[in-house]
Amino acid sequence: MAAAIYPDLNGKIALVMGVGQSGSLSSKSWGNGAAITRVLCQNGVRVFGVDYNLAAAEFTASRVRAEGGICDVTTADVTSASEVQRAVDAAMSKYGRIDILINSVGMTAPGDPASMSEEVWDKQIDLNLKSVYLACHAVLPIMEKQGSGSIINNASIAGMRYLGKPQVAYAAAKAAVLQFTKVTAVMYAKKGVRLNSIVPGLMYTPLVEVLGQSESEADREVFKRITNHNAPMGRMGDAFDVANAALFLVSDSAKYITGQKLVIDGGITSSTGTS
Repeated sequence: MAAAIYPDLNGKIALVMGVGQSGSLSSKSWGNGAAITRVLCQNGVRVFGVDYNLAAAEFTASRVRAEGGICDVTTADVTSASEVQRAVDAAMSKYGRIDILINSVGMTAPGDPASMSEEVWDKQIDLNLKSVYLACHAVLPIMEKQGSGSIINNASIAGMRYLGKPQVAYAAAKAAVLQFTKVTAVMYAKKGVRLNSIVPGLMYTPLVEVLGQSESEADREVFKRITNHNAPMGRMGDAFDVANAALFLVSDSAKYITGQKLVIDGGITSSTGTS
């Protein structure tokens, strides 16, 4: 699909954390980070992508390059401060600036507070929340020195309301991402740096496909609850619904928007039902 075109984005540099996607590398569908990369490239943005899985990152890069996009990739564990810094340094070494930071790493694990192990809790908080902090920790000083920059943190409606799925650590982390974004946006508002959150609802992505194919009964139950939904619009969204929201927020069309959340959920959080 063709993205909206924002001329001010042409020539900018974006660092995308979570550029790859789960599932088969022959999949025709797109994950959120991959779709955001695609629409950025369609707008003339040069992307430096980071992913734990280098093959997944290269798959995204090959897809956008086939359409004429510019995308370099590297691998890093986004829960490690040293690896995040290494990736940021590599982007700076290549391009000398970072205009856009996209934090699109995330994964849910089932469990309630009584049944979830401490190990799973810690991993969920690290992956879904600490990764956002670490990327911002490394990139914010760069953007402050530049006097400009835009950061998008990918949250979830699970951080806004209970969705009928036992994913307490994921929900807690995503709620924290929303508040982290809001508070940091205020701190950096006079420094020319904007931060906003995109908040997807029920999106059919390769990650959802993986849950459906899992050997874990709990994962398959989460898949069933996600796909058998009651979104007021009567359907799930996809990664490009998320990507187009992110694209708008990083463009000058949103230059007076900071500290906000843009919900992409087909009306779920405005209804009284649960998914």
